[in-house]
Amino acid sequence: MRIYDVSVPLSSNTPRYPGDPEIKITQLHNLLTGDSSNLSAIQCGAHAGTHVDAPAHFIQGARRVDSLSLDVLMGEALVVEVPVSNHLIDAALIDQINLAGTRRVLFKTRNSDFWNETEFRSDFTAIDAGAAQNLVELGIELVGVDYLSIEKFGSEKFETHHILLSRGVVIVEGLDLRKVPAGKYELICLPLRLAEGAGDGAPARTVLRTIDDESSSV
Repeated sequence: MRIYDVSVPLSSNTPRYPGDPEIKITQLHNLLTGDSSNLSAIQCGAHAGTHVDAPAHFIQGARRVDSLSLDVLMGEALVVEVPVSNHLIDAALIDQINLAGTRRVLFKTRNSDFWNETEFRSDFTAIDAGAAQNLVELGIELVGVDYLSIEKFGSEKFETHHILLSRGVVIVEGLDLRKVPAGKYELICLPLRLAEGAGDGAPARTVLRTIDDESSSV
């Protein structure tokens, strides 16, 4: 079994979506200066790095991040590799993928290479409204992407978010899938259980584990 950590390391150099708070990690206590312990303070937005979007992100009164079902956040997931020539995941592309019986799908796109850069890239590959509608109709419960938003940059209506979140589909953004081949994995995605604020989302440590063949299991 192999484990892939698909979480983006958080630091002041981690790309962030325009308008989001800066990421600051400050050391408050330091053993080297005579303090009794090391102690750090973390300041960032709820959508920093690898994170989960809860329905409350765009829908007033909808489910908050601290009440999301672990049954959706953990389980078998399909990693789909999108050709680098695709700058948009549309309905036609979804129609070409066999998603029968799939509950969770993660899209590996040209975006994954953007994590090699510290500046935000606005030309990332996104998912359009038609593709989102297809995913809902296929019964998908969790959708993940390998950059900081599932929505095309500059969107004003945020249709993709609304289509998915209004149907209770959990969105995972900011995955680092550079080293992950396409295929089926066990997903473990655990967002911070933030009990205050809008409940719109939270950073999440996220890993993928390879699924052993039945023939090799003990």
